Amino acid sequence: MRPHRLPVWVREQFPDPQLLSVESQPSGVRLVFDSAAERMEVVVHPTRSQYRGVSRPRGRIDVFIDGEIAVSDELTGGDVLEVDLQTGATALHAGPSHTTTLSGVPSGTKRFEVWLPHNESVELIHVHSDVALLPVSPAGAVWMHHGSSISHGSNATAPSQIWPAVAARAGGVELLNLGFGGSAMVDPFLARVMRDTPADVISVKLGINVVNVDAMRLRAFVPAVHGFLDTIRDGHPETPLVLISPIFCGIHEHAAGPGAFDPAALAEGKVRFVATGTPDDTSQGRLTLTVIRDALQTLLERRSADPNLYYLDGTELFGATDAAVLPLPDGLHPGPEAHQLIGERFAAFAFSPAGPFA
Repeated sequence: MRPHRLPVWVREQFPDPQLLSVESQPSGVRLVFDSAAERMEVVVHPTRSQYRGVSRPRGRIDVFIDGEIAVSDELTGGDVLEVDLQTGATALHAGPSHTTTLSGVPSGTKRFEVWLPHNESVELIHVHSDVALLPVSPAGAVWMHHGSSISHGSNATAPSQIWPAVAARAGGVELLNLGFGGSAMVDPFLARVMRDTPADVISVKLGINVVNVDAMRLRAFVPAVHGFLDTIRDGHPETPLVLISPIFCGIHEHAAGPGAFDPAALAEGKVRFVATGTPDDTSQGRLTLTVIRDALQTLLERRSADPNLYYLDGTELFGATDAAVLPLPDGLHPGPEAHQLIGERFAAFAFSPAGPFA
């Protein structure tokens, strides 16, 4: 079984290779069950993309027992789609499946929660145990969140440490993560998915991918966001909804996209990103993060008749001061400590007694 985070109709309607790659990475996807098992094996077959000459951390499977982390197991084996950034050529290298083993687990019935990797696709092959696994119903409210690769978990160490997972545990909610690397593009089909998906609270984090790809000018971006929110409201007319602007990202604060790989970093076997636009581009309606934050705040003011719609400036989650202490490792995505910080800050904003998700 291969988990997918978008329905078949979306994948058929818009089979974009980037979107298909990231929606099949099960960020936020868990297997949850009760069992008195004292030994268990979870067998998966991973598939990952890798840039030729660049080494990046593998995905992990995190297992919680009664709410406490028991195992954080780094993946081995699996298939590798190797990409040559200079020529565009790809090569698929096959590898063996991976087994995560739990042994010596205390006796008695326990709640198991198996977080699948956020940054590699997997096929679930087997779950072996010495005692039956019992299905459970979701406990708690469902938080549906949509965002970019930052919400997807880029540069986080493990699937339970991406910032939405950190925030969900702090808020005591069930996470439904629709963070898609490179693919938070204000797409109408994504708004329809959110419209039709049951949720108790909702958040949408938009902006950075639109700048990365130089996908829109200001004139198109603002009405697109209005339409995105209108579509969600068709299915969730009164659900608390938070619109989040981008976190701080120095390369795009005042320079438009598109973004690009830094060739000097690639020559050293590293990945870093740069902006190719200039500050003067904004006079032509091109977007920077500063322009987007101003536009989103004004947009929310114009929707003041909606009492359950809230705005959160992304720099309140991670700002310039934070970037000076915790620099973005690749110039674009926060590192593990920053993911923890962002998750804690969002939880404090959203789930506090006076917060929109209280």
